[in-house]
Amino acid sequence: MADNKQPHLNGAYYGPAIPPAAQQPRYHHHRSRSCCCCLFGIFWKILAALIVLAGLTILIFWLVVQPRPFKFYVDATDLTQFEYHTNNNTLNYNMVLNFTVRNPNKKLSIYYDKVEALAFYEDTRFGSYDVITYLNSFRQYKKSTSPMSAVFAGERVLVLDNDQIAKFNEDKNAGAFDIFVKLYFRIRFRLGDRTTSTYKPKVKCDIRVPLIANNVTTFFKTTECDVDF
Repeated sequence: MADNKQPHLNGAYYGPAIPPAAQQPRYHHHRSRSCCCCLFGIFWKILAALIVLAGLTILIFWLVVQPRPFKFYVDATDLTQFEYHTNNNTLNYNMVLNFTVRNPNKKLSIYYDKVEALAFYEDTRFGSYDVITYLNSFRQYKKSTSPMSAVFAGERVLVLDNDQIAKFNEDKNAGAFDIFVKLYFRIRFRLGDRTTSTYKPKVKCDIRVPLIANNVTTFFKTTECDVDF
């Protein structure tokens, strides 16, 4: 009789490979991120191109127009009174300053809309004067020079310490005083038919002003002031 028993298996199976279980598809955002990166890259390239274009425009304008700040000078002084009274801390003064302003530009004219001058002694302001007002503003043409003047007259309460009083007496004995003048401008430039917006430069003048006594004329050397835009 034939033996119907199954042969003994050793546990190993060498049948066809079992396919892996199906996996759920994954959704990636690489495409959207790459699109955002492309947009940012394009934006920065456009911005860089605009900055370079603006820089080239400014450079070409400067090379063609060659804008220069005006030159400012103190030409003459007339100080007939500068007396300090220690009993009431009052300064009596009478001073006239003559200025010249030079426009060195070949293609730009300047509108002077307002100029205010402040006078200081020992870092303390004692007088002010409207050199140019809106009513008498004027236009200075290319390569030209214009005169200006400021009149400081009156009295002012000026509290000076002992060192400053000693400096005043020293200047009085020398017959000249160290005066600091600061001027505030409101100006506009004109190129052809176009006028710029308002600029507000400052001018600083350190001058040694001689005191005129008994109508004796004292020599004063023209002093160039610092122009700060």
